[in-house]
Amino acid sequence: MKLKRSTLFYYGLTEVPINIALFPILVFIPKFYTGEMGVPLILAANIILLVRIFDVITDPIFGYINDRTNTRWGRRRPWIALATPLMMISIYMLFLPPEGSGAAHLFMWMMLLSIATTMLIIPYYAWGAELSSDYNERSRITGWRSMLGVVGSLSAQLIPAVALLFFGFGGSANVLYIVGIAMVIIMPICVFLTVTNVPESKEHVQSTISPIKGFKLMLENAPFKRLILAFMVGGIAISITTPLYLFFITYVLKAEAMAIYMLTFFYLTNFAAVPFWVWLSKKIGKHKAYIGSFTMIALAHPFYLFLGEGDFWWMLPITIVTGFSAGGFAALPNSMKADVIDLDTLKSGENRSGLFFSSWSFTSKMTGSVGTWIALTALAWIGFNTGPDVYNNSSQLFGLKFLFSTLPSIFFLLAVAIIWKYPITEEMHSKIQVQLKEQRMNNKQPIPIE
Repeated sequence: MKLKRSTLFYYGLTEVPINIALFPILVFIPKFYTGEMGVPLILAANIILLVRIFDVITDPIFGYINDRTNTRWGRRRPWIALATPLMMISIYMLFLPPEGSGAAHLFMWMMLLSIATTMLIIPYYAWGAELSSDYNERSRITGWRSMLGVVGSLSAQLIPAVALLFFGFGGSANVLYIVGIAMVIIMPICVFLTVTNVPESKEHVQSTISPIKGFKLMLENAPFKRLILAFMVGGIAISITTPLYLFFITYVLKAEAMAIYMLTFFYLTNFAAVPFWVWLSKKIGKHKAYIGSFTMIALAHPFYLFLGEGDFWWMLPITIVTGFSAGGFAALPNSMKADVIDLDTLKSGENRSGLFFSSWSFTSKMTGSVGTWIALTALAWIGFNTGPDVYNNSSQLFGLKFLFSTLPSIFFLLAVAIIWKYPITEEMHSKIQVQLKEQRMNNKQPIPIE
């Protein structure tokens, strides 16, 4: 059944404040805390990594609990509502730190934000997977969510860009201040509209499988392992470039105040590209479209290596290509993930979306931290200097350029190799759906499938 556009819109709205908050964490927080708050590069890298290691514990726990939640408001809505105020407080404190804050402040509020994000994203994404069982409709759902997520990322840039253009209000600290206030205002409105206007599916079997057996079944799901590994490797590549974006524009191009404009071009192109990748996935299949997005960005990224001081606008065509290719990174794997959950439902006899999305959430956050750790640690290894009015020699600047431009392409191409033989096509998924319907109608035991 095709969902109404209003349902897709209201569902995707919660992605707006999520991305308003998470985009600056990836782009501005590393430079802000290492440059203006005096946290050493290597310490900041390890704080971010340590927070993500803690997710090994929290994400599976929340996924397990979420699948067993059963209230008159549904099993997804209550957790989203509970996580919202915790996420708002964490963002406010992280983006607007008191004077004298340092590493301890960064660690504490990054940790609380991570817990709040886990509590919100796992049920939210699981809810989306349960809105439809149709192979192509799922791409439409994740496409809407991705596009509204891009709106959130764009908002995180356009709001400060307007402040810079009209009031000369720029710099990392001011960007974080403006975005932090905006997120605290927008988030409760968007979440309220989502939880009051989007239905929850009631066609699920309450999970009774133990966590150990559940993880064993999940690890036996070969398509899921291939998908999550490709997502992880590609995510590391993105997460290497993201924190280095501001470093690259500031220290190589010498145009920090203009960074917000280039990021706006990236996300405008990203937004425009999502419908294309959803359309292409219907024509050639999801995993082939995913391969195309990885290949395009892998070939484009090394061109950043040739840029230097004063080349800000020469960066634009490369940014447009990378932004377009990245349009497939959210919609496609999230739609594919819902398909592999169907395979698990067929084998286990239960809908355990929360468990799968907890694993996905952990992987997403962990790869983000691993990529950031690689980027910041590598900068420290080459002796790169941060802060205002610092000097870096040509070798240090080349090291930054290589890390930003070329290293990620190696990971992108590796992701292509991993996802190349992904087996769940539209035809295979149709067969899975037929077997699931037979299983529900006849109340049979789980049907084994290779």
